[in-house]
Amino acid sequence: MTTCDSQTMDRALGALSGLSLGDALGMPTQSMSDQDIKTTYGRISTLRDAVHEQPIAPDMPAGSVTDDTDQALIVADLLIQGEGHIDPQTFAQSLLRWEDSMRARGSHDLLGPSTKLALEEVRAGADIAGTGKTGCTNGAAMRVTPVGIATPIKGDTDRFARRVYESCQVTHDTLPGFQGAALVAAAVSYGMNGADTHQALQSALTAVSGMQVPAAWSPKANVLTRARISIDLAQASASISNDEFEDRLRAECGSSVEANESVPTAFALAWRFAEKPTEALLSAANLGGDTDTIAAMAGAVLGACNGIGGFPKDLLDQVASVSKLDLAPIARRLVNLRNRQDRRAQ
Repeated sequence: MTTCDSQTMDRALGALSGLSLGDALGMPTQSMSDQDIKTTYGRISTLRDAVHEQPIAPDMPAGSVTDDTDQALIVADLLIQGEGHIDPQTFAQSLLRWEDSMRARGSHDLLGPSTKLALEEVRAGADIAGTGKTGCTNGAAMRVTPVGIATPIKGDTDRFARRVYESCQVTHDTLPGFQGAALVAAAVSYGMNGADTHQALQSALTAVSGMQVPAAWSPKANVLTRARISIDLAQASASISNDEFEDRLRAECGSSVEANESVPTAFALAWRFAEKPTEALLSAANLGGDTDTIAAMAGAVLGACNGIGGFPKDLLDQVASVSKLDLAPIARRLVNLRNRQDRRAQ
């Protein structure tokens, strides 16, 4: 393996590991208010068991991942099988099988609202060309990291947009759903190319603003505009405390499952903590709202830009052990897929 390939592999593994670590750090606080988090846990400063009262993941042990990581690995598997493509019908069936398996194990941690609605329509025999037309949440963004790892963005943003859209269509076939996913995937892909975090975030905003896909219009606030505002907030708040910054994120960006809140908030955290990736994930875990997904998205971007060394090995090892993850072979296959696509473009 060449030095260049070693660096690329390190960033790919960093993206997947950052995603899973963020997911696990946010697991015990997901869907809770910031005040409930403080009352229940104090402040999250490491991996924690979920309390019995946790609304989504009661009693899950520290280091457990959620649907964010599970679905990202489904996307990775489909990309590898499809040589860079995801067939929407195959994807829908894979998600349905995953949901059934989670139910059989008694898990409460199932699908987000947009994905659940779309897949109920698929089960009922609906045409997948129309099932994602109301999906404006972050379900596509939380699972899209493998697309960013496997797909070069430089030189062919149209191809990149098509690959992201393939991962969105069945559940999030809307402009907010697509833009949220495209921003995360693009930032990861730029990180894979060697960009630092600030460069990757800015480049992603520029690239996605020019992408055209047949996604449905939505009256909701624009994801790109809010992401730019969130980065402005992070830049303007450099001198304030982390507590004050988190208060401003809640008030000015939001931390709900909506793509136009959670993706911009993840970008703001990645910007502020560009050189302290773990701090970004811990901040996300304490925000309240969709903590696991915000932390997972920020972790993916920061991991792609900093490599796996940006995160504590003991925490990564705990997540891998508890959640039975073996990410290195997946990262290697995605990097090989990226390299093949790079060669075809030359």
